[in-house]
Parts: sequence; structure tokens; C-alpha cells
Amino acid sequence: MSDETTVLRMDAVERTYKTAAGPLTVLDGASLHVSKGELVGLVAPSGTGKSTLLHMAGLLELPDKGDVLINGRACGTLGDLERTAIRRKTIGFVYQFHHLLPEFSALENVILPQMVAGETRRAARDHAAELLESVGLTSRATHRPAKLSGGEQQRVAVARALANSPAILLADEPTGNLDPKTSEIVFDLLVKLVRERGMSALIATHNIALAQRMDRVVTLGAGKIQGFSAES
Repeated sequence: MSDETTVLRMDAVERTYKTAAGPLTVLDGASLHVSKGELVGLVAPSGTGKSTLLHMAGLLELPDKGDVLINGRACGTLGDLERTAIRRKTIGFVYQFHHLLPEFSALENVILPQMVAGETRRAARDHAAELLESVGLTSRATHRPAKLSGGEQQRVAVARALANSPAILLADEPTGNLDPKTSEIVFDLLVKLVRERGMSALIATHNIALAQRMDRVVTLGAGKIQGFSAES
């Protein structure tokens, strides 16, 4: 897979944590690629290192060994400011819990990351309104998170993740905190928006049925990325 067609590449990344019981290796030579426009589902039980893998993919955490490449650029030796700049311009995040800022409205939560990236307030506001419309929340734009349902909060989180038009979206159990019906609605919306924008995505989920709506599914076991079979 050439760097020209790959948004994210992880080359034999390793991560070991120090614990009271001794060293705990969660990633042991894990390798993964996500091509431009490709949606990859990651299915793995809790405690297998998938959150660590996503944090490394999003340059929030550095591997002990191996490297992470974003659009062909090796990021393992970059400084904090350089990694932050890449995250801001290239990567969008959606987590299991929305992490919206409670003191701001839905609209303001989508405006803020754009302004941090240097956009003018007027342009950021217009784009935020457009994104909230795309997730069906125009009528809820002025509401703060506490006044929104769980599904609405997560839809705002999706809009916020797309605010800076990232090349790749990383999602860690984005519907894991929702009831089954709301989970399907939010997941379908997330996939629809990513595909419409020609983005790439790496989405971790416990839900095999949801994961199989992706272009490809992988799993994480013994610290390595493996192929996935619904029958296995």
C-alpha cells in the first residue's frame, strides 16, 4: 500500500505500561493501514489495547517502538506542537462519551475547534450551522449539552469532529453509551457523513453488525492487528 493512497499507517507499534504487577504490554508489533476514503471497523474486547491504538493513530500517545504515519509523514519523532498541528488539520475524534463543553451551546461546541484552527468566527459559525443541519439538530443549536438527549449529544460530537474537514475520523465506541435504537441512528449518520465527504475512518465498536457496515473489519489480539471473521 503506497503512501499516496494511505491516510494512516501504523508500522509495528509497541506499547508497554508499568503497573504494580509489572510491565503490561498492550501492543506488540501492531500494524495497520487505512486508505483514502476507506472505512475500517475495529472489533476488540475491552482491555485489548484498542483505545491505546486509537490514541496512537491520533498522535495523542507515542509508541515505545514502531511509527505512525499520517499522509505518508512519519510522526514518531515530531514534537508536541507539530503533532498538535497535524491532529488539528487532519484528524477528527469521536469518543464513547461526547466530551462536549457543558458551558457552551451545541453551535458553540462546533464553532470552537474551527476558531482554534484559525477560522474567523463568522465562517466558523456558518459552517457549524451547516454541520448541525446535516446531523438534524438545527432546532437544538442553542441548547447546552445538559438540555440534549444522549443521542443528540453524540450527534453534536460527530459534527464537532467534522468541523475542520479532517482527512480521517477516529471513533472509539462512538455509540457504546447509547441504547440500541439510538446507536443505529447515530452510527448510520456517522457512516453517511464520512462517505459523503470522501473521508477515511477507523471506528472501534463492540457491535459486530455495525462494524460489518464498514469496508473492512480487523480485530486486535495478542497485541497485534488481525483479520476478522464473524464466524471466528
